[in-house]
Amino acid sequence: MRKFLDFLYDASAWLAALAMIGVLLMVLLSIVSRQVGFHVPGTDAYAGYCMAAAGFLALAHTLKRNEHIRVTLLLGRLHGKARHGLEMWALSAGVLLAGLFAVYAVRLAWNSRAFNDISTGNDATPLWIPQLTMAAGTVVLLVALLDEWVQELRGRRQSAGSEEALHNE
Repeated sequence: MRKFLDFLYDASAWLAALAMIGVLLMVLLSIVSRQVGFHVPGTDAYAGYCMAAAGFLALAHTLKRNEHIRVTLLLGRLHGKARHGLEMWALSAGVLLAGLFAVYAVRLAWNSRAFNDISTGNDATPLWIPQLTMAAGTVVLLVALLDEWVQELRGRRQSAGSEEALHNE
């Protein structure tokens, strides 16, 4: 199961990277088309869709690599059961919020498909297509948070060290 979950998080990150390449290609296409004198409709919209896809699909991988921003002022001072309790509370809140977000993201994509909702731009893209990446990203984030919750419950969770808290870029 661990190999599958790690593959899921890595695959989601690779899809996010491809979406970032999509942003680059749309921006370059827009610039080149303006310089050459022809218009490619929808490049701004597709760049936006790719940017949203990159953000949502990278959430789980970022969480599993301890790269999300966390405020550890209180947590760093706690040890033993108190620290475990606070971690469980925070992860439970994260699971609840991610679960709600995932349900509503999936529902949004489903309803957009059912109602044939299209973008108002000149590209007329069916909105369920870019919304799928948001739904997929939130579902994978929910899986990652559940994974972290179970690992913390079992006492096997790797927490960020104090040297990582000072890591700034």
